[in-house]
Amino acid sequence: MASTPIINLRKGHAVRHNNEVCLVIDHELKTPPRMASYVQMSIRSVATKKVFNLRMTSNDSVEGVVLERTPHEYSYKDSSGYHFLDPNTYEDAVVYEDLIEGVKNYLIEGQIYNLMVADGIVVAVDLPLSMVMTVAESSEGVKGDSANNVYKPAVMETGLIVQVPLFINVGERINVKTEDNSYTGRSN
Repeated sequence: MASTPIINLRKGHAVRHNNEVCLVIDHELKTPPRMASYVQMSIRSVATKKVFNLRMTSNDSVEGVVLERTPHEYSYKDSSGYHFLDPNTYEDAVVYEDLIEGVKNYLIEGQIYNLMVADGIVVAVDLPLSMVMTVAESSEGVKGDSANNVYKPAVMETGLIVQVPLFINVGERINVKTEDNSYTGRSN
């Protein structure tokens, strides 16, 4: 693929560094006073999980890698990994534990997720901005404890712990923001 200007990269983009496909995990443009601007960037190799910290001028370029986002349905987990089914071709894609680590508390059987594929290899699971989840465990709110912004921990169906308002009970469906595991409201 053609060179991509470093200034155009964002978190989640894929690049080739040292002949390895890497994901951008952090990207920051810095402009110190009376100096040329530069980009401070962290990338993680998909194959080795090694993190590279790069400092490049804003005029530099790197080789970009095309990331395909393909919808897959999460099926199940076994000893070989997490299984996702392509709803069009019914092909099984196995995603290994190390790629799932940050998103496994959001995996619900039957739910559609986008798998990010670079050079025919699954490099990440792309979560939606928010998800509807069911409260599996939660303590009861105490009557009279109605001060503003009082929250309690609630365990979701996947094991994820979310801070929810006192009025949320077991069995309720709520919206959870995947970026920071925060409660955003009840779901219909």
